[in-house]
Amino acid sequence: MATLKTKELSKIGYTDNTSRSLLINIISKYFKHHSKAELINILTDVLQNPDNYLQDEIFSPVAALFSDKKVAECHFKTFSLLQQTGQLKIYGSKEIDYSAKKQMEIAMSLPISLQGALMPDAHTGYGLPIGGVLATENSVIPFGVGVDIGCRMALSIFEENEKFAQRFSFQIKEALKEFTHFGMEGHLPFAQEHEVLDNPIFQATDFLKRLHSKAVRQLGSSGSGNHFVEFGEIELYENNTLNVPAGKYLALLSHSGSRGLGANIAQHYTKIAMDTCKLPREAQQLAWLDLNSEAGQAYWLSMNLAGDYAKACHDRIHINLAKALKIKPIAKIENHHNFAWKEKMADGKEVIVHRKGATPAHLGELGIIPGSMTTAAYLVMGKGVENALQSASHGAGRAMSRQRAKENTTASALKKMLSQAGVTLIGGSVEENPLAYKDIEMVMEAQRDLVEVHGKFLPKIVRMNRE
Repeated sequence: MATLKTKELSKIGYTDNTSRSLLINIISKYFKHHSKAELINILTDVLQNPDNYLQDEIFSPVAALFSDKKVAECHFKTFSLLQQTGQLKIYGSKEIDYSAKKQMEIAMSLPISLQGALMPDAHTGYGLPIGGVLATENSVIPFGVGVDIGCRMALSIFEENEKFAQRFSFQIKEALKEFTHFGMEGHLPFAQEHEVLDNPIFQATDFLKRLHSKAVRQLGSSGSGNHFVEFGEIELYENNTLNVPAGKYLALLSHSGSRGLGANIAQHYTKIAMDTCKLPREAQQLAWLDLNSEAGQAYWLSMNLAGDYAKACHDRIHINLAKALKIKPIAKIENHHNFAWKEKMADGKEVIVHRKGATPAHLGELGIIPGSMTTAAYLVMGKGVENALQSASHGAGRAMSRQRAKENTTASALKKMLSQAGVTLIGGSVEENPLAYKDIEMVMEAQRDLVEVHGKFLPKIVRMNRE
């Protein structure tokens, strides 16, 4: 397989880390079977004639860095909000608070916004509300992605039946205590390995280089708040797309993100966006980065790296627990939120779709939508609805802030809820009690046009951070 090293790319003329990192990934993905001479010819032409590649599906991110047509960095440029906005569709409007709707309306008034949707689990967030989906033109909003970049769900289904969790509850509890770690800091007590740690993008910028050691240390661990790792039973329905016979199975479900790596990336590039793209006070947190700018390209690289890292954390969690319990998955489903994707609208126009606390639900795409520590999670298949920007909710959504949940619920009340649901909780806190969340059944009903349900998961042994 032909490849080009950093020094060879520098000789051609690619002397900056951003373009070299982009090219290393492009070569490994699209040009495995090309000779070194062919690669050099192609890359030389891209560098000499970047305008010819601005619409190229593969090389446009690289060409944008060198084209004279690229949009300049918006240093201290002030933008006004639009009076007339694009299309916004709200699902489950009655259960969504006014402030979340207002945040979405402000997002729709940005001059880069083209279309938006608000999912039924929506509630107020920073910048874009949680549950907000926004399509923009050639721009990415760091706070439209969120702080926990690439936060995702992962579901492993095992051959063992639903009684396994009851029969081996002690072993499951011990495995969860030993092989999971929760909290803002800290890590597992033993080293974790994953190919993501060798990703050359970690060397693309000095900023990412400084975060590599933290990524190594935190691999396989989970954050605080509503992140969890839990065993339970899943009932797969007839004609599910997994080609697994209908019935009840043991399953492992996890929810976590990109840890300190994603948080640092979000904070770093949000500051750059807010320092360069000035907006009215009510919209300041929606400052964006143009994808033709160096900062925009650097954020896009970093965001995708954080997404890969979040997946790696789930990979390690599922591998470690399955190995400890001597069980093997027969199916695995994953999806993430708090991310931005390049997608095409119905008219063929390429846009950047931000899903902050929203699940991708393209036609035929599988995903998981959880409720709370005592309520169901659903295995769903997307219907690809254009009005929803091919999205669905990422969970039940908060009905109370963490502070309000803490003030309104006691530890004994939480213990009673868990007992009634037949759930064992390791760690956890009243801030995440089931009453702090919307009714998952109402949320699912509000988005029945967006997804088709293929299975229902019920938690039995739940591991969370103790606040």
